[in-house]
Amino acid sequence: MTTAAEQPTACRPWGAGRLAPYPTTSHRPHVSVVIDLDTQLGVFRDRAGLVVDMGKHGTSKGTETSTTTNSDSANDHGHDQDSEQD
Repeated sequence: MTTAAEQPTACRPWGAGRLAPYPTTSHRPHVSVVIDLDTQLGVFRDRAGLVVDMGKHGTSKGTETSTTTNSDSANDHGHDQDSEQD
């Protein structure tokens, strides 16, 4: 038989204070997404199997150039960043 001193003490889990309700959800017009093998793009379809236009989104690319100066002693390093979006 165990005594009260041997029983584990019940405590609230540490993460319970961090819980919050889920944000408001919204209904999306598509039911499924498959990859088109020719274009490698996602094709969104509704419940009837018809293609749903999900709008366009841009693409972007970035470049970074490293620079070094004063190569005969302690090097000073720097870099340039560039981005392009369409």
